[in-house]
Amino acid sequence: MTVEFRVLGDIEVRIDHRVVEVGHVRQRCVLAALLVDANQTVPVDQVVDRVWGNRVPQRARNAVAGYLSRLRRVLAGTDDARIVRQPGGYQLAVDPRAVDLHRFQELARGARTAGDTATAATLMDEALSLWRGEAFATLDVPWINAVREALGVQKLAVLLDRNDLALDRGQHAALVADLSAAVAAHPLDERLTGQLMRALYGCGRQAEALQHYDAIRLHLAEEVGVDPGPALRTLHLRILMADPALTVGAAAPAPQPAPRQVKGPVPRQLPASLRWFAGRDRELTALDTVLAESREHPATAVISAVSGTAGVGKTALAVRWAHRVADRFPDGQLHVNLRGCDPGGAAMDPAEAVRGFLDAFGVSPQRIPAGLAAKTGLYRSLLAGRRILVLLDDARDAAQVRPLLPGSPGCLAIVTSRVRLTDLVAADGAHPLMLGLLSSAESRDLLRWRLGAERLAAEPDAVEEIIARCERLPQALALAAAQAATDPCASLATIAASLRDGRPGPDGYDLHHPAADVRTVLSWPRHAPRRPHAAPLLGLPPGPDICDVARPG
Repeated sequence: MTVEFRVLGDIEVRIDHRVVEVGHVRQRCVLAALLVDANQTVPVDQVVDRVWGNRVPQRARNAVAGYLSRLRRVLAGTDDARIVRQPGGYQLAVDPRAVDLHRFQELARGARTAGDTATAATLMDEALSLWRGEAFATLDVPWINAVREALGVQKLAVLLDRNDLALDRGQHAALVADLSAAVAAHPLDERLTGQLMRALYGCGRQAEALQHYDAIRLHLAEEVGVDPGPALRTLHLRILMADPALTVGAAAPAPQPAPRQVKGPVPRQLPASLRWFAGRDRELTALDTVLAESREHPATAVISAVSGTAGVGKTALAVRWAHRVADRFPDGQLHVNLRGCDPGGAAMDPAEAVRGFLDAFGVSPQRIPAGLAAKTGLYRSLLAGRRILVLLDDARDAAQVRPLLPGSPGCLAIVTSRVRLTDLVAADGAHPLMLGLLSSAESRDLLRWRLGAERLAAEPDAVEEIIARCERLPQALALAAAQAATDPCASLATIAASLRDGRPGPDGYDLHHPAADVRTVLSWPRHAPRRPHAAPLLGLPPGPDICDVARPG
């Protein structure tokens, strides 16, 4: 009479293909304690520990003896399995192939040593077919739970190897359903997610494949505080780049870690730093501190959000600091003006900005995917493993900025905006830096560096009035200084008077508009007609009034 022991699911004993009753839970536990170590002597105390854990009853050894006596009666009709009393313990003598657990492990070993992939795949399929559910499904004691978990790991390893072979043979569609269920059960397993991404991509479902990458990236960040590993990041990049090898049935190589060596152009997009720069020692130190702290906690990209009213010098500060630390980011520096409060009223679409960054890395137009999410994924994949500084100037809001933020350690983004990007601070961990007005002394320094100490000393009252009329805004002071520098014959009192009276400066510029948007004024033709008075708006947050008054018209 043949006997089979099945534990990869609920415990079953079959004699001549017929299920026989093996008793209640404790008796099944005793049987399991011997089956796991079939053909080996298991000491009595170890059987007790496996069955009861730290809740051992009185006379437990007698109870074990009773359970074993009943199990011997169950097996009395077959010579293929015997429970034997040994010195110090008990042994279940049985052909290991009659126990599905040991048959599974034997098949798995055979698959790993098989000389060809077809044989390996067949052995893996047979091994996995032995599973009917969780091992020892109805038993719940500490030892059983530990064995169940270890067997689950072994099963998953075989499943992953089998999936790789199937994907290499082009069996993408056949795997999607099972892989989707497996990923749902193991949401942090990067290899499983990678296999599902390959299967979906092989079925022409690129968008879904990319969504699964985004999902595991968020899971890992929230639960573990890390980014996906290099193998999964490389696969993500291959999908974004439409790597044809991923859809070739027998030629899809396993993803390999991306090399650290940077290939292609190294972008150096920072604007020139201003020659004249006054004050901001405290703010520069604050940015230095953010960078220093990022080295102590290198798990994520670092974001610094610089906010302040129009004309306060956000861009000048960000650019100056970026140049100071550019050598810390040898793989490149990116810059884009997002036109968040553009006089023309058209803020840059994030997709356009990402496209510009991809162009900077030399990505050919044919390889740039459609859709913002796909572009962002490719952009972040290119940044992975690199040290890159990203300067995002004049942001409208957090939604415009997020697709442009790097997602990898080693990168840093500095964002400037007229609004306080509270969402970016709360949700993305940005370090806020509010930029205020220059002090009176710093304002004088700015004018002195542009006009010279002698000219300021000759008209101290006019200097103070210019500073007051410009409200200590760096951009307004810079334009006033430029007006005086381009007309050395004009007195500073004349410049001050034009600011006081609301009339254009001596060379035709309206000195009030610069505080609303200096760049627009500088683009107007000389001797432009007089513009509306804008000085009362200088301290207001951005809105339709500020943006409208900044438009030429």
